[in-house]
Order: sequence, then structure tokens, then C-alpha cells
Amino acid sequence: MCGIVGIVSTEPVNQQIYDSLLLLQHRGQDSTGIATADGPVFHMIRSRGQVREGFRTRDMRSLIGNMGLGHVRYTTKGAAEREEEAQPFYVNAPYGIVLVHNGNLTNTRELSRELFSIDRRHVNSTSDTEMLLNVLATELQSQITGLELDPDQVFAAVEAVHQRVEGSYAVISMIAGYGLLAFRDPFGIRPLILGRRLTDAGKEEWIVASESLVLENGDYEIVRDVEPGEAIFIALDGTMVSRQCATNPRLVPCSFEYVYLARPDSVMNGISVYEARLRMGNRLADTIATHMPLGDIDVVMPIPDSSRPAAMQVAQKLGIEYREGFYKNRYVGRTFIMPGQAERKRSVRQKLNAMGTEFKGKNILIVDDSIVRGTTSQQIVQMARDAGANKVTFTSAAPPVRYPHVYGINMPSRQELIAHGRKIPEIAAELGADHMIFQEVADLQAAITEGTPITELDLSCFTGEYVTGTVTPEYLDWVERTQLS
Repeated sequence: MCGIVGIVSTEPVNQQIYDSLLLLQHRGQDSTGIATADGPVFHMIRSRGQVREGFRTRDMRSLIGNMGLGHVRYTTKGAAEREEEAQPFYVNAPYGIVLVHNGNLTNTRELSRELFSIDRRHVNSTSDTEMLLNVLATELQSQITGLELDPDQVFAAVEAVHQRVEGSYAVISMIAGYGLLAFRDPFGIRPLILGRRLTDAGKEEWIVASESLVLENGDYEIVRDVEPGEAIFIALDGTMVSRQCATNPRLVPCSFEYVYLARPDSVMNGISVYEARLRMGNRLADTIATHMPLGDIDVVMPIPDSSRPAAMQVAQKLGIEYREGFYKNRYVGRTFIMPGQAERKRSVRQKLNAMGTEFKGKNILIVDDSIVRGTTSQQIVQMARDAGANKVTFTSAAPPVRYPHVYGINMPSRQELIAHGRKIPEIAAELGADHMIFQEVADLQAAITEGTPITELDLSCFTGEYVTGTVTPEYLDWVERTQLS
């Protein structure tokens, strides 16, 4: 999970890119980067840490040009502490290409061998994004027949990328002197949204970003989602052309975007994140009602912030009082996407504080959006008990996460997942809760897709069924070995 944005404008884009990355900060906090194009010349700044830490006034002044892209990084491939792994990545041929990527490639072993032995390209990091950039550069080079580049050649190169690359990828890149290219994997696993606005002079300006809130904040009209497998090319003069570049595209978006990753005020693939979370709460309430006597619950409490919509609906539907018992320190990052387990543990207590007056002598039903490693959940249960709770029932608006997520979320090891190999009572015991209730998989899918034409979701971390069809047990074993080494 990362956040990406690209803009083609009639005026300098450095501030627009910066402001967009601030809005996408929830999608990644390890590093950030901005690249702009001033005619055929690229300017690029990359830095560890968050957006406000990463760019100084002198940096912004150096980022000149009317076209640009930006990235906030959440580490899934490569080391979080290495600035060399930060995006964007750059290659100087053909023409010069800068690229950012949200997602995770699942055939990096094969690509690494091909890039060395066939393409004769050097990759200077462990990032799959740099591999993806070099594959695109190779395929674009093979399409060029003269000095000039046209959209047909660009789209043919993207078709070849789809044939070579497996996994999830939403991509934005700039080709020096020509324009901005955006494309999405054939399953549309990671989100990418296209927007447009008109200047007073009637000229078109374009934006492509991970979430719709970026477009709305910049007063862009939401045109549509980039289709699975589709490529969009926007020339420097604002001319936009697009083409379907995949053979058998089908939309299978990641369910975890709606559970946790995206901001609630975003709409992705035509689905309101906030409304999806409300529907998750409604369905979770039905499951709670069938598994425990409601008279044993005094209050319903959310873990702020992403579980709040679901918790409100649980309380309303069950007719139980809704209370805010945990106060959140907003100056601590999201604990789930902290780069290491030790840092996650340290950050939970810094992030949340339990208010004793809301807990003392009460039977508490806690609603969280999901439970992955259980690090946060264990400490939250203990905090509730320390604050005087009589009984603690812990519920999750998502099903048990039992399998690795290989499409752009850092859940690579089955041994890290608290639900892997455990039954629900065993999970409750591990967390220290009196009761544990999870959303059903079918209910989660229905809650997200209700009222939309979408019929499939990537639910692989809940079901172990991987939509790309190329994720084998041997691959999962290899990912775990490399992650632990």
C-alpha cells in the first residue's frame, strides 16, 4: 500500500503534488518523493519520513515544471530504512522515464533473472518498483522505430508489460519531453482514479491519484476510475488518450482498501468507503446478535478512527449505547503500517489512551476494523481491563486474517498472523478477551459490493484464494524465508 499522484497542468505543479501527498499520508509513512518535468528536464527529491518532514522550501523551489508525480511509501518490498528504496525511480533511456508504483509484484524472481540475462539492465535496489520501471523501459525501447514517440508505441509497451509482470500495480510515470503515462494491472487490485479541470482559458488539466479525495480537494472533476488493464497517456499540451492494454481484464479490487487502508471520504471503483464501512457494521451487528446475549453488553466502543463507522452501526442496530472510550493521539502514525513489530508495540500505547470513566465496571464491546498481527488488539484489551472494564468482547468488522497478503500490504508471514492456525476461541484467549466475534467473509463481500456492479473482490488474506492465480505455496514459503532473513 502506497499513495501516488500525477498531474499535468498549465502552471507549476510542485505545490499541488505536495498538497496531494499530505492527503495520501495515511497510505504510507516510511518515505516520500516528488518528481517534476520542466520540458525534457526532470527534477526529483526523495526523502525518508513523512511529507512534512521530507521537503524544505529550497526543495520545493527546485521542483519546477508543469508536470509532476509524487509518492508516499509503505514498505512491502525493500528496506524501510534505505533512502535508495524511496520512490520515484528514474532511468535515462529511452528518453528518460520517472515512475511511481502502488502494489506488489509477485514474479520478482523471474523478472530479476530476465532483466540481467536478457534485457541487460542493472537494478540498483531490492524494490520491485525499479524492476517494473526497467521492464517498461525495455518494452518501450523495443517499440520505438524513429526519433519521435507516439501513443500507439506507448500502449504497445504497456501491453508487453502486462504480459511480463504479475501481481498488483497502479503506476504513474513521466516520459521526458512527451507526457504522463498511467496504467493499472489487469485485475484492478490497487486503485487509480482520473480527474480533470478546466482553466479560465478553457484548457484541460489532468490528475491521476490513488484516492478520490485528492481530486476533490484540488477542485478536479472525477472523470472515472482507470479501468483494469487500461493505460492513459496525457501529453504535455493536455491531450488525453487511453486504450485497454490487457487481454482479459476484470475488476477485482482489494477488499482491505475498504476495511482499513483508504480514507472514509474517498470513493474508489464507484464504492464509497464510508458507506461500505457502515454496511460492515450492520452485518457485523447481525453476527454479534446470533453469537452472544445482548444483555451482557453495556456499551459499544470503536478503536479510532477507521472502525468508527462500523461501531456506530453496531450500536444503533443492537440498541446499545455508543461511547468513545479511547482517546487517540493524532501525532503518532498508523500502527498497522509501522515498519517493524517492535515499533508497532511501542506505538500502540503512545497512540491510544483509555479513559477510565468510560470503562469502570462495564461490559465493553470493542469494534475494530480488522485484526492482523494482534499486537494492537492485545494491548487494547489490556488497557480496557486496566481502566476497570468488567468484561471485554472484541469484534472485528473484517474476517480473520489467516493468509499472507501479497498484493501490496505487509502481511508476508503466516506466523505473524494471530488468526493463522487458530480457532476463534484460541484467538480470544491470545488477545485476553472474554469473547471474540469476526465478520463473515460473505458478509464482508456483500457489504462492500452492495448496490454496485462489482461481483468480485480480492479476499485472499481471508480465504487464501489469490486472484492472479500464480501465487503458489512454494512462492509463499519463499516470501516468508526472504522476509525473515
